[in-house]
Amino acid sequence: MAQDKKTTFYNRSLERALQILNAFTPERRSLTLGQLAEVLNLSRATVLRLCSTLVTYGFLHQDRHSKEYALGFRLLELGGIVLHSFSLRKTASPFLDRLHQKLGKTLFLAILDQGNLIYIDKREDARNPITFTSKIGTRRPPHWGMLGPMIMAYLPDAEVEALLEKNPLPALTKKSITHKETFKKWLLQVREEGLAVDVERTFEGITGLAVPIRDFRGKVVASLGVCFISSAVEAKEMKRVISEAQKTATAISEAIGCPGKKQPDL
Repeated sequence: MAQDKKTTFYNRSLERALQILNAFTPERRSLTLGQLAEVLNLSRATVLRLCSTLVTYGFLHQDRHSKEYALGFRLLELGGIVLHSFSLRKTASPFLDRLHQKLGKTLFLAILDQGNLIYIDKREDARNPITFTSKIGTRRPPHWGMLGPMIMAYLPDAEVEALLEKNPLPALTKKSITHKETFKKWLLQVREEGLAVDVERTFEGITGLAVPIRDFRGKVVASLGVCFISSAVEAKEMKRVISEAQKTATAISEAIGCPGKKQPDL
């Protein structure tokens, strides 16, 4: 059975493309088509076809004069995203621990990457009878819940429009916002208040709120969210939850180098 699964999901073209990327080393930073074919023991035609695709997507760069291939800047961009996510998660972790101890509620830390919302950290409320299925690494549409809109609120209008065009707004509950213009008006409110509140728009009976986290440029790069059963939190408690979440987000932002005074995002 294990062998059948391996055969079903095995992709030889993808493997060869990855072998091409792995052929480059600190000592071997550029290679000709012939050298790649020799290193990988593949035909020049096969390597040329794969390299052309990798160049198109920015994973390889080909020098116009020497015709040699080198690793492309897309890999640098992806590496930066990975490093940033790990760095942010590591820095935020103790702050999330303290907030979790104070509130005793489910917490999420998320970023927007390649048009998707990605959860990079989570603290679960063990006393909550409802378990949130989103785990670290889970990808959601950019407008999902309160975490995605929190980040989207600080994006350029054109980028917001493109994301909504690609990801239509679904009717998850009877309170969901499904009209694009209404959603964009909500984003303006979120940006103005620095707070995104989702009252049963994504899950029946569940309320979530999110606050922004800014980097050294003052740019919103992540959102911190708190989720709980709507009926379990009264108005006074809600104010406390918002206040503590905002304090934590500010502390995390300062820890990753955000200047004290908020900077423009656009």
